Amino acid sequence: MMYKYSLLLVIFLISAISCTSQKDDDRGYIVNVGDVAPNFTAKLDNGDTFKLSEYKGKVVMLQFTASWCGVCRKEMPFIEKEIWQEHKDKAFVIVGIDRDEPLEKLNKLSKATGITYPLALDPGADIFGLYALKEAGVTRNVIIDQDGKIAYLTRLFNEEEFNAMKGKIEELLKK
Repeated sequence: MMYKYSLLLVIFLISAISCTSQKDDDRGYIVNVGDVAPNFTAKLDNGDTFKLSEYKGKVVMLQFTASWCGVCRKEMPFIEKEIWQEHKDKAFVIVGIDRDEPLEKLNKLSKATGITYPLALDPGADIFGLYALKEAGVTRNVIIDQDGKIAYLTRLFNEEEFNAMKGKIEELLKK
């Protein structure tokens, strides 16, 4: 009996040490702030093609999402209201990149969340895989500056981080 509790204590301590020894910014990204954003081409929900490299000179927000992601669905109306509606008439672009789902799911997702910014298809999560480990969670945002460099990365939907991201977008748009 004592052996069982000792073993559980050792497992708990190893887990606690491994969790605290990870860097705070180790969230599954394979890119870093300051890196040139990996280029990609994607088909949008309206049939147009989006090629990231064509948007140099603008601030770009990539919002990685999926219809099955509850956190994404929670975050999307805030992105719509507090970021897209505030900046859509400026040198700013948002593209929601939907992970490995068909067009019908994208259309249902945009309708269910009330968003008006474009969504892109990401078959096989290939675009996602340019930015993060494919086995990592989907909810993330990448802010890219006018020079095509990554300026800010988020993971999940945290009010403090979300507000800091909005501040970074506003700072970049003033340049």
